[in-house]
Amino acid sequence: MQVIFTYGRQQIWVLAFLLFVEGAIIIQNTKAKRWTGLISGLILNAFGNALTISANMGSAVWTASAVNYSHWFNLNVGVILFVIGFLNAVTNQILLRSPDWPRFVGEILYVCCFSYFVNIFVQAFDATGIGQLPVWVRALLSCLGIIFFCTAISLYQRANLLMHPNDDTTNILRFMYLNKSAIASQLVDFIPPIIAMIISFAITKNLYAVNIGTIFSILFNGLIIQTADRLVWPTLKHNFKTLGNHNH
Repeated sequence: MQVIFTYGRQQIWVLAFLLFVEGAIIIQNTKAKRWTGLISGLILNAFGNALTISANMGSAVWTASAVNYSHWFNLNVGVILFVIGFLNAVTNQILLRSPDWPRFVGEILYVCCFSYFVNIFVQAFDATGIGQLPVWVRALLSCLGIIFFCTAISLYQRANLLMHPNDDTTNILRFMYLNKSAIASQLVDFIPPIIAMIISFAITKNLYAVNIGTIFSILFNGLIIQTADRLVWPTLKHNFKTLGNHNH
């Protein structure tokens, strides 16, 4: 069942009724606007993540955990990121409490596209010599990269066509479990990779990809996303699929 949301008394009453119907969908934007949000978010996300990687002053928490496990198991970090993405996608199916196979396939597709663009941007940034800049400049660039990819997450979470499975996890947590709080959903989402890095450090005695950028990400990811929801393209609304009689 799909609802096209428009403002008006009759439409609002219909929307209110359908919020209690199994499988209701809140669609507030056109497909063209949502696809624009997805594509711009995908590219900006890859750009921001690549900037943090090339600046080498701390990555986002999930990326940092992948780097540590790549060193531990001597595997390419891209392989670890794909495995993490796959596990995130499986987790989302559990959190949704009902199988959504198109969503699952879409998330895996996003991971593949995201990895491709990250590689392109990392090569471009490395060619400019970002890694040789002074530490304080690289620290600023790392934080800027995090602001970029948090803004990107805001865009494609609102579009809700395809997204990285980990970002869908925070979206599901935010709207189905945590009273729409972007900050709370981000903090809960950080728990698994932090535990994973603690385990890795306990065994290998090494800690990689954790620096000022990681701390900045932990403290401000949710706040930046929530702020971007209000300030960056505010007419792009949250188009979120609701499942059953949960908190929407």
